[in-house]
Amino acid sequence: MTGKVYIVGAGPGDPELITVKAMHRIQQADVILYDRLISKQLLGYARSIAELIYVGKAPGSHAMPQHLINEALVNYAREGKVVVRLKGGDPLIFGRGAEEAQALASWGIPFEIVPGVTSAIGAAAAAGIPLTHREYAASFACVTGSRCHGDKSPIRWDLLAHSVDTLAIYMGVSELPFIRDELLKYGKSPSTPAALIERGTTTLQRTIVGSLSDIHTLAIAMKLANPALIIIGEVVRVREHLQLAEQHAAVLIG
Repeated sequence: MTGKVYIVGAGPGDPELITVKAMHRIQQADVILYDRLISKQLLGYARSIAELIYVGKAPGSHAMPQHLINEALVNYAREGKVVVRLKGGDPLIFGRGAEEAQALASWGIPFEIVPGVTSAIGAAAAAGIPLTHREYAASFACVTGSRCHGDKSPIRWDLLAHSVDTLAIYMGVSELPFIRDELLKYGKSPSTPAALIERGTTTLQRTIVGSLSDIHTLAIAMKLANPALIIIGEVVRVREHLQLAEQHAAVLIG
């Protein structure tokens, strides 16, 4: 009897941001294949007999190649097991969830995708930065910085520089100088507000705010580390307004 695979989004880091449905799937699983950036607290909700398998990827270091992850999902399901593929953020946003679903479909394995809060939404909100705002931004784009060099479909920075109000860039810290130079080359103002959110939504979150021209210098000075989200756009200005409002409210309450 064939089992079933659940491709589950664990959210951006804070374990409380996981969905109820995702939590139920963790509690029901026979096998959980989990990624590097999920909160390890979530694994504590698994059954004691559940098999937990780390398949995380770090830059230049993969615990398990993607094709072997696909094979493991298929093989465990063919053994009749309930399998959870637990991924950080949302499984379909830069998470290879669609590739895994395609592999399962090609073998006729039943599967379900359980969405999660993606980092652009969760980390930005935790930092007090709205991706859209009636005064500043009517659109935003999620972009991966990992395709900056040598990809068959390069990122169109020439279009992104002016067609979208807010840019939320994943996996782009190591490519920050290149991203800055590309956006400046295509006419983005050097004074455009920019923010870096390190380990968003977690207790280790740090937020660095500057401009497009100096954000890389600030990242070096602050020794920024991955995982970190880059936000570029006028909405970054809202963070200061919200902080001032919080400080004022604290004074009144005090």
